[in-house]
Amino acid sequence: MKLSVVIPVYNERGTVREIIDRVQQVQLSKEIIIVDDGSTDGTREELARIEREHPNVKVVLQPRNMGKGRALRTGFQAARGEYVIVQDADLEYDPQDYHKLIKPLESGVADAVYGSRFITTEEHRVLYFWHSVGNKVLTLLSNMFTDLNLTDMETCYKVFRRELIQSIELEEDRFGFEPEITCKLSRLRARIYEVGIAYYGRTYEEGKKIGLRDGFRALWCIVKYRVKPLRRAGLP
Repeated sequence: MKLSVVIPVYNERGTVREIIDRVQQVQLSKEIIIVDDGSTDGTREELARIEREHPNVKVVLQPRNMGKGRALRTGFQAARGEYVIVQDADLEYDPQDYHKLIKPLESGVADAVYGSRFITTEEHRVLYFWHSVGNKVLTLLSNMFTDLNLTDMETCYKVFRRELIQSIELEEDRFGFEPEITCKLSRLRARIYEVGIAYYGRTYEEGKKIGLRDGFRALWCIVKYRVKPLRRAGLP
């Protein structure tokens, strides 16, 4: 199997079926691992129907809302594909970008690939000046601590060699996953590539969930995981 698509879900009844359909349309051998993080809006019932309809879909139910980072850890542990990609359950990111995201991995030059919303010539929705400023500030600070030159540390689209992501002990339960994994990849001297992707951002009225609190947590994580001893999964 080429690709494991890990999709954390929380109250996405209105979009989850469409995103699964879009992922299924990508012409790659794949499994789809959906981790529901305690949805209360009927998403779980919709996921049960989707799982019955698609043999390559596996649904994992978290006992309560535990955060995106916790859901991703659960999904990563269940992955069996050669590569593992993070896919949000909303419609902001286009699964048709999978092919170019995994190209550096297939070429043997990368261990992880980030899909950048800022180096692309693809279409993207124009939204939230201060949100984009915050994103760029966090990316800049992350780069200062990791000595990387990423343009979009906070992007959803991150693809990893499965053995690599499963070997890293991850700790963050919410959106701190992004700076945490970036720092740990840097400290492991993983080969990271970026490719430009399309982006169709949502407004907060449309369901966007990340907020100011998560920005402050990201700042803390940038510092924390630069100085905290690095541990590999399954090792003392």
